[in-house]
Amino acid sequence: MPPTCLRALLPGLALVGAATVVVLAGSRLVPTVSPLVVALLLGALVAPVLARAASARGGARLRATGPGIAWTSRVVLRAGVVLLGFGLSVPEVLALGWRGLVVVTTTLAVTFAGTVALGRVLRVPRVAALLVATGFSVCGAAAISAMQGVVAGRPRTPAQARADDEALAASLALVTLYGTLAIAVLPALASVLGLGDDRTGLWIGASVQEVAQVVTAAGAVSDPALATATVAKLARVALLAPLVAVAGAVVVRAARRATAGGAYVPVAGRARGTGDATRATGVVTRATGAAPRVAPVPWFVVGFVAAVALRSLGVVPAPLLAALATATTVAFAAAMFALGLGVDVPRLLRTGRRSLALGALSALLVTTTALAGVLLLA
Repeated sequence: MPPTCLRALLPGLALVGAATVVVLAGSRLVPTVSPLVVALLLGALVAPVLARAASARGGARLRATGPGIAWTSRVVLRAGVVLLGFGLSVPEVLALGWRGLVVVTTTLAVTFAGTVALGRVLRVPRVAALLVATGFSVCGAAAISAMQGVVAGRPRTPAQARADDEALAASLALVTLYGTLAIAVLPALASVLGLGDDRTGLWIGASVQEVAQVVTAAGAVSDPALATATVAKLARVALLAPLVAVAGAVVVRAARRATAGGAYVPVAGRARGTGDATRATGVVTRATGAAPRVAPVPWFVVGFVAAVALRSLGVVPAPLLAALATATTVAFAAAMFALGLGVDVPRLLRTGRRSLALGALSALLVTTTALAGVLLLA
């Protein structure tokens, strides 16, 4: 990176770095809540204060934080997805057995497809439904962050970018809310249903959203339940790469179809057209410029798979794996704070009721599908 570019990023990186330290220190007080959620909430809360300060006289320093914040929300977010792969080992996943793998895979597929379909019925915006479906079917905040990388990679207008950030905030809030409810509800229901430790662990691991929530819920049952739940959760994380890759391919195809049809194609950042209208709207057409190229498979998905392969081969020493796990949390927390700065909280509260209903239905879908699989196969 050229020194001039690095200097432009430093103010924003300093702001994000300071906020990340605060987030990681504060998240220790509430271990069942993901630091990613705390970071996004902090960003959303301080955004109006920073905006007012930046618009006031002497606010040039705050305005200079923009490039670093934008870089964090893009590059650091994707780097976090790559690092996430070092926490996953294929042999550990295969130890779940074919029955457990069928339960996990079926639950993920039904929950994802069902949530997207329910989003259409409830008229929830497509991106919001996609992020909710990803979070509830795979692994909560980390999966939402990975899918956000695909969403943010498509051509879009500034208004679309703000709407996507608000969808991100809503989906993270939903996995936190319903995952926290599952901590109390699922162990009690498992006792009422007379499920054994292994079956309870599989049910929790296949249906609860966040890793911390899985550990808390299954750990309240027994150590064998916790062991099974952890492996089931790893199996869900393993399916993140193909899910995001397919979503990326769909995004690329849609962008190409829009460009081929001569429709307006929004571009991120500065428009490449020459007219004043193009600069004002941030869009280009086939007549004024080409849409930006988007890789069929996002690079961070390839990196995620490579990281899983390295972990599975056993070539990464344990101390380095521990450091990489910490780096993963730091990267995601920093990116979530940066994204939170773009969230319009009042608008989110006005429009969030349909998303809340979608989250409730998705939570019910993932829980009942996983339970049916456990009862039939496990």
